[in-house]
Amino acid sequence: MTGIVDSWQRQINYLRISVTDRCNFNCIYCTDGLAPSAINSDNLCYEEIARVVGVAADMGITKVRLTGGEPLLRPDLSRLVGMLAQVKGIDDISLTTNGMLLSRYATELKRAGLKRVNVSLDTLQAERFGRITGHDRLKEVLDGIEAARRIGLNPVKINMVVLKGINDDEVIDFARLTIAQGWHVRFIEYMPVGVRGEGDDSVVVSAAQIFESISVLGTLEPDEGEDGNGPARYYRFTGAEGTIGFISAMTEHFCRTCNRLRLTADGQLRPCLLDDDEVDIKTVLRNGGGLKELEGLIRRAVAIKQEQHHLAEGIGPGKRSMRQIGG
Repeated sequence: MTGIVDSWQRQINYLRISVTDRCNFNCIYCTDGLAPSAINSDNLCYEEIARVVGVAADMGITKVRLTGGEPLLRPDLSRLVGMLAQVKGIDDISLTTNGMLLSRYATELKRAGLKRVNVSLDTLQAERFGRITGHDRLKEVLDGIEAARRIGLNPVKINMVVLKGINDDEVIDFARLTIAQGWHVRFIEYMPVGVRGEGDDSVVVSAAQIFESISVLGTLEPDEGEDGNGPARYYRFTGAEGTIGFISAMTEHFCRTCNRLRLTADGQLRPCLLDDDEVDIKTVLRNGGGLKELEGLIRRAVAIKQEQHHLAEGIGPGKRSMRQIGG
């Protein structure tokens, strides 16, 4: 294992893999009105994904996260988890999901080798949930969270995208659950990403504003025990079992510590969520490319990774919606 370091001396050890751009929700900040595509030959098969992960692991990738779209719409996802669990050097496999199907698949995913899950949940109010996601499925999501916690896919992290005038009045309710029920909640600043490179940044609620709002519940202390694989800064209320994370992509970007690459469902390596640069790895995979060619493409993706994103200057990805990128 040689390790991969980008031009800015950041160690790259984390690969996020989108297994589909299909989703069973139509969240107002994500889909951009696009119709979901079907699973077809444009998407990498599981064997192709496992081959990329194998090469990446030999180069220093140790952690993998499966995303979408909604990854649990991909048939037999536990088979892919099992394949990745056998890759030497991969010590952590996690999943980001909207949770609707999680109670159905949690046990088999755990048995296959999945370690942890993150569940996207932006409201605890049923009517509001329907307005945000386009579907009346809050109960199924809550059932999925409990199923994951019960079988040990821990810590189950809850991702809340906070939107001004839409759900920002619930941040205290979410924060209180870290005390009352031991939830691990991450508050995420809305990122204006769309297929036209446009977005409404007027709905952004800063991490600092959220921190101030929830401080009425008690003293927030930095939590040094939290996993440092991601961009969140973690805190804990005194005596609370759960933690609170802040992902401040807009107001205090975390690019200087970014350790990841992304693989899209259709076989493109993306150095950054918030930049349109991509490296085509699918063509080489399907043309019988060897180990050195695949390694070269991964190194190329790392080499073109920029120092930071430019959302603050109004420059963002314009070719794909969030669900097509993999979040």
